[in-house]
Amino acid sequence: MTTDGGPARPPDDNERPAATKPTPYDWFAGRGDWRSERAEWRRRRAEAGVPMGPPWALGRGGPWWPGFGCLFGLAFLVVAGSLLAVAVFVLSHTGPLPGLIVLLLLVVVLVAIGRTFRTTGRTLDRLVEATRRIEAGDYSVRVGPAPDGSRSTRQLVAGFDTMAARLETDERQRRDLLAEVSHELRTPLTVVQGNLEAIVDGVYPADPAHLEVVLDETRVLARLIDDLRTLALSEAGTLALHPEPTDPDVLITEVIRSFEPVATAAHVELVASIDGDLPILDVDPVRIREVLSNLVANAIRHTPDGGHVTVAGTVEADGRWVRLEVRDTGRGIDPELLPRVFDRFVTGDSSRGTGLGLAIARQLVLAHRGEITVDSTVGVGTTFRVRLPLD
Repeated sequence: MTTDGGPARPPDDNERPAATKPTPYDWFAGRGDWRSERAEWRRRRAEAGVPMGPPWALGRGGPWWPGFGCLFGLAFLVVAGSLLAVAVFVLSHTGPLPGLIVLLLLVVVLVAIGRTFRTTGRTLDRLVEATRRIEAGDYSVRVGPAPDGSRSTRQLVAGFDTMAARLETDERQRRDLLAEVSHELRTPLTVVQGNLEAIVDGVYPADPAHLEVVLDETRVLARLIDDLRTLALSEAGTLALHPEPTDPDVLITEVIRSFEPVATAAHVELVASIDGDLPILDVDPVRIREVLSNLVANAIRHTPDGGHVTVAGTVEADGRWVRLEVRDTGRGIDPELLPRVFDRFVTGDSSRGTGLGLAIARQLVLAHRGEITVDSTVGVGTTFRVRLPLD
């Protein structure tokens, strides 16, 4: 207020009470808790997938300065300084025209080197981030192609993506295996439990007819567990093999003899076709017989009355492989199912097996450094080929 009755003026800061004077902290007080706001801002950026870092480091490829970009930036400065020293030396000892040419070459070289360093730094930073995500259990991460990088960088990215793809496949197969094993075990256990509860409650008598059903399901469980153990050991490479000099002719003859009653009951003709005298193989006869038995059993099961199943053996033209074939005149394999016949728990609509036989056969053949393939035509028949090395 003025004493001459003039208009009132706002009090000066020095005239204000101490309690009402503004302080440098009033702006922060009006902003609330800035630490919590910063944490919330970072959290939202992380949820949105926005890379963290200083503004100059953020770009299309993510932050590259805080990571490997620092190292490559230092290397670029060293290279640029060296080239600049060369340019200064040339300019000081030559005329303006050679100096201009050297300067243009220097600019081109620096641009190329800078682009390469920048791309390589970004690619390596993406590799580091992808590695962290894989460490956290995210196997779907891929770095992607690096077309502008060096050859070594492209190979590194391709190798990393291949490794990540295999890890993702292994994880998916592990989960599928657990689900499939649970499903396969549930059926016989349900039958056993239901029959035993009925016997205990007095619904069924404990006679041989009802107990035989329970006994058959326990046999199914035992066979399934044995197959799973064999498959697990063979896939892990720890299956013990006992190779010895083995005559393939004898193996084929023994398999034919053991399945003759089954083939006769199914009205299927089972014959052998051996091309001359096959050479001796250094294999595990029990495991190779298991492979042939599985293939012959499948062939008889899927061949109608009056059909033929042939077990053949021959030496290939190059003299390095013995080829064993199981051919049938059955209904054939569905073309959609054919690429997956050697996978675990893959069965056709008419199959009554567990879907492990062919998977085990493949692993046993691979354990002998061999190969197994299949050709099939619907309505004509199927041929399984097992190739075993002679050396």
